[in-house]
Amino acid sequence: MKRTRFARRGGLTQDAALLTRLAAGLALSASRIEDRYWEVRLTEQVSRLLADRNEDALNAALDHLWREDAPAYDELADFIEAGAECGVAGEAGKDWDAVVFAAPLLAWSRFSIPAGPIPAATLASLKVQLSAHAFGARVKVALADYLFSPDQLPRGYVETRDLADDLGEVVRAGQDLKLESDAMAQTTTFLSDTRYLIGIAMAPRGQALFRWQEDDGSREHVLKQWQAQGGAVMATLLPGCAFELLPPNAYHSACREADRASRAYSLRASVAFLEQTLAVPASGLRAIIAPFHDQQLEEYRVAFTTSGSNQVVHGLVWALLGAEDEETDTVGDIEAVLRECGVTDILVLDHRMPMEYCDDCGAPMYPDPEGQPVHAELPETGDQPPAHLH
Repeated sequence: MKRTRFARRGGLTQDAALLTRLAAGLALSASRIEDRYWEVRLTEQVSRLLADRNEDALNAALDHLWREDAPAYDELADFIEAGAECGVAGEAGKDWDAVVFAAPLLAWSRFSIPAGPIPAATLASLKVQLSAHAFGARVKVALADYLFSPDQLPRGYVETRDLADDLGEVVRAGQDLKLESDAMAQTTTFLSDTRYLIGIAMAPRGQALFRWQEDDGSREHVLKQWQAQGGAVMATLLPGCAFELLPPNAYHSACREADRASRAYSLRASVAFLEQTLAVPASGLRAIIAPFHDQQLEEYRVAFTTSGSNQVVHGLVWALLGAEDEETDTVGDIEAVLRECGVTDILVLDHRMPMEYCDDCGAPMYPDPEGQPVHAELPETGDQPPAHLH
């Protein structure tokens, strides 16, 4: 997945150096003929490293290009993602196109947001709705029988390729992928979070994989139908939750879109939560926005107080994504969402704040109106959520 990268010590291995050379060549190519040359070699090298489980070489090449050659970094990231999420193993790969996809959703709740096994009947209904509204007419679909939290997604490109291979086996057999709950990581509790339905779509070589690729399809119609029909099925898995379905798409792209969309969604969820919990309107809340730095600007944190009080009652992190930095109007984006929610009392702090966390629970520290990092604490009421919310 394309993400902010950090420098590592040491030189490049032979495998990583070859990747950087091929990606740089593709980035500088001036014709489709030359493109194809570099693309074939990049595909072969990435496939070999994934098969060898050489995650280190993939990441080392990306780290190097992130610092030295942004266009080549984008090319290499695309090829690594494609190697991890596209295609099926063996002879079937010659006759079928395939892509691992994710169908993310954004949810918030005063209680725990469910993650875990999906009952067989619900899984079958979800597959029917995806097949009818999201994928092409000749596509075969298989799903993993699990609603993933971010903590439970594959870690790295090699694990993603492993999942792709497992899904590729079951889709050819007309089955779904059964996962062992005991092997999944624990899920951290947040007020607002993302969940993922993951599967594979496979079509005869050259046929449309997604519904919007067909002559009478469109992305807008796919999303509208998936939200209406798929949402009704998904609601059975999410009792006590408000949620919003995002478009199903290729795995890495869908995850990136979910990361981006979750920031504004979390702000809206926070305002709605505080309105309900504190029995105050949005106009009775104050938001404090501050930049938090490590070696560079890493994120903005948004704290909430009630009007006339300095006690921080809730907070959230607005992470920077992709190429966002100090020059991006991130504060303007945050303010726009807050005003849309009805929050008009907004304080923007412009001094650097350190990336501090609570020593006891690990929660982020949020800015108070005086510019000090503090722990967010809801006042005592008789109707509190059952878990600490970060």
